[in-house]
Amino acid sequence: MDYMAFTKMSYGVYVVTSWADGGRPTGCTANSAMQVTSEPATIAVRINHDNFTNECIKNSGMFALNILGENSKPLIIGTFGFRSGRDFDKFAEAPEVKSFLPVVDDCIAHITCKVIDTMESETHTVFLGEVTGAEVLKEDAPMTYAYYHNVIKGKSPKNAPTYIKE
Repeated sequence: MDYMAFTKMSYGVYVVTSWADGGRPTGCTANSAMQVTSEPATIAVRINHDNFTNECIKNSGMFALNILGENSKPLIIGTFGFRSGRDFDKFAEAPEVKSFLPVVDDCIAHITCKVIDTMESETHTVFLGEVTGAEVLKEDAPMTYAYYHNVIKGKSPKNAPTYIKE
């Protein structure tokens, strides 16, 4: 099987955030999110079972989708994608809070949601979220996964569905 075929699909680059135990903010980089319905506004995100963020979304029943732009700091992807929130504070400073959820400051938009359903696969949970708030923060082209790989020359962490062993 040619796994490179999957890199030809259209993906975005996002940071999905939630609250951990004791009200601590956490999150992870994700590349799968989509709008499911417009009324009520509903989106879906997919998070690996091994990611601490998966556990936190399940426990809190809420998540925020932070949409990265081509001019967002690449360090955000590394901070949220290559370290675990179990033992690393991904929000070194106090996060901004919108609709009761932590959000990333260098994103182009964020969408906050309450979980209304889930679907389990062998490796990931798909969280279906009813939108509780949304805000465009700045104008920029949304970062695509192709842009991340081809222009920024980024890699995928081992928990990413697009991870390919070198």
